Amino acid sequence: MTTETNPVLGDENDQIRSRQEKRTRLEEAGISVYPNGYPVTHCATEAVAAYERAAAEAGDGEPARVEVSIAGRLMSRRKMGKASFLHLQDRSGRVQIYLKKDIVGEDAYERLTLADLGDFLGVSGSMFVTRTGEVTVQAESWTFLGKAMRPLPDKWHGLVDKESRFRQRYLDLLVNEESRRVFVARTRVISAMRRVLDAKDFLEVETPVLQPIYGGASARPFRTTHNALGITLFLRIANELYLKRCLIGGLERVYEFAKDFRNEGMDRSHLPEFTMVEVYQAYADYRAGMDLVEELVAAACEAANGTLQIEYQGRALDFSRPWRRLPYFEALERATGADLSDLDEARIRGLCEKHRVELEGDPSAAKMLDELFGVVVEPDLFEPTFVTDHPKVMSPLSKEKPEDPRLVERYEPYLACMEVGNGFSELNDPVEQRRRFEDQLRLAKRDEDTMVLDEPFLRAMEHGMPPASGLGIGVDRLVMILTGQEQIREVVLFPQMRPEATGSADDGDGDLAEAPETT
Repeated sequence: MTTETNPVLGDENDQIRSRQEKRTRLEEAGISVYPNGYPVTHCATEAVAAYERAAAEAGDGEPARVEVSIAGRLMSRRKMGKASFLHLQDRSGRVQIYLKKDIVGEDAYERLTLADLGDFLGVSGSMFVTRTGEVTVQAESWTFLGKAMRPLPDKWHGLVDKESRFRQRYLDLLVNEESRRVFVARTRVISAMRRVLDAKDFLEVETPVLQPIYGGASARPFRTTHNALGITLFLRIANELYLKRCLIGGLERVYEFAKDFRNEGMDRSHLPEFTMVEVYQAYADYRAGMDLVEELVAAACEAANGTLQIEYQGRALDFSRPWRRLPYFEALERATGADLSDLDEARIRGLCEKHRVELEGDPSAAKMLDELFGVVVEPDLFEPTFVTDHPKVMSPLSKEKPEDPRLVERYEPYLACMEVGNGFSELNDPVEQRRRFEDQLRLAKRDEDTMVLDEPFLRAMEHGMPPASGLGIGVDRLVMILTGQEQIREVVLFPQMRPEATGSADDGDGDLAEAPETT
C-alpha cells in the first residue's frame, strides 16, 4: 500500500514541471482537465447524512442504496494495487472515495496516476460503509474538474506562518480548519445582526463610499481624484452623516454594513480598511441604543458560539443583559483619583505625564483625555461595559445631557478591554450643530483628527431632523472577540499588506505593511 500526502514546498519547481507534464498527457489523450461544470447532487456531509438516513430507514439486514454525485479537491490518496482510497474536500468537509479498477474500468483507474493532490475531481457512485465503519462513496465513474498546477502546503506542518496565511488566504482556508471556522462564524455574526434589525423594521440602505466631504468621525482620510468631474474625493471615514440624511428624508429606521477607511496606523486591533454596522432610529435616545447594542451582540454571540458565555484569552465573558454602565469621568476618577470634569488642561497633562501617556505636539484637553483614558481605564474594561456620558468637547454630534450641559448622551461599548462601537442621542439642532463644527475647526489647529464643517449636511438638517438614536459597531473587532482571535487580521479575509519587492500588490509575499500603532 502506498500513501500520498501533501508535498513539502521545497521542491516546488520540480512539482510544477511534473504537473504540467501530466496535464499535457491528459490533453493529448483528449481529456479536458478544465470542463465547464459537473452535476453535483450532494456535498460531502449531505452524502454521508443521506446514507445514514437510508440505512436507518432500511432496517437490520436491508441494504441502503444511495446514489450521489460529488465534487471537491483531492486531499489524500492511498493506493492498494487494484483499488485506491481517496479523500475529497468541499465546502462542508471531507468524504472518502473508493475506486476499484474492475468497477471504474482499467483506463479510468490508470488515469488516476495523472491526478495530483489539490486537483478538483468529480465522482459519481453509491454509498457504503467500510469495515472500519467509514461511510464512503464507491466510485462508478470519475473525472477531472480542474488541475492544480502548484502543490498545496504540507499536510502535517500546514500553513502556519502568519504573513503567508494573510497573503495567501486561499491556502489558509484550504488547509487550516480553524481559519474556515472563523470566517464561517463571521458570516453568521453579520447575518444574525441583520435578522435582528430586519425584524424591527429597519431598512438596509447604501451610502456613498466616495465622498466630497469626509465626516462623521475624527480621522485622517484617504483621498483620490475623480477624473470626469475634476474634483477631489475622499474614501469615507464613516457613513453617519448620510444615514442621518435618510432620517431627514423620512426613512425612520435605517442601517448599513459599510466598509470605512482611515489613513492611519495598523496594530492588533486597527486596520485602515474595516467594517462597521451603523444603525439610526428616529424618536429614540441613547438608552434605546444601548439596549439595541446588547441585543445585537447577544444575537451575534449565539450565532457564532451557540451560547452567551464564552472564553476570551483565558477569561470568561458573559454577554447576558444588562451590561454594566460606567460614566466616563467616574471611570477616570477611579483610575487616577482626580475629578477631571472641569477639563483643566494643566491637571490633565500632569496626569498624562504621571501615567506615562505619550503625547505629540500641543494636544487639546479632549485629545489628552482620550489618550489618558486608553492607558488607565481601558485595560480594566474586560466584562461587557458601556462607558457613558462623555464630555461635550469630545462629541460634536451628540445631544447634551439636560441635567449637565458639559456632558452628552453618548456611550461606547467595551468588550475584552477593546472599544467596539459608539452611539449617542443624535444632535438634531442645526444651529447648535454648526456651532459644534466651528469649534472643531478651531481645535483642528491643535489636533489633526477633527471633523470638518459639512455645509450640505447642515443644509439638510435645517429642513428638520427628528430626535434619534444612532450607533456603530466595529464588526471586525466584535468577530475577533466572538471567535477568540487576538489579531484583527485573523478575521479579515484579505487584509492590506506591503507588496513584496519582486511581486505584485495583489498577492505579494513580502513584509507586513508596518505603520505606527494607533490607540
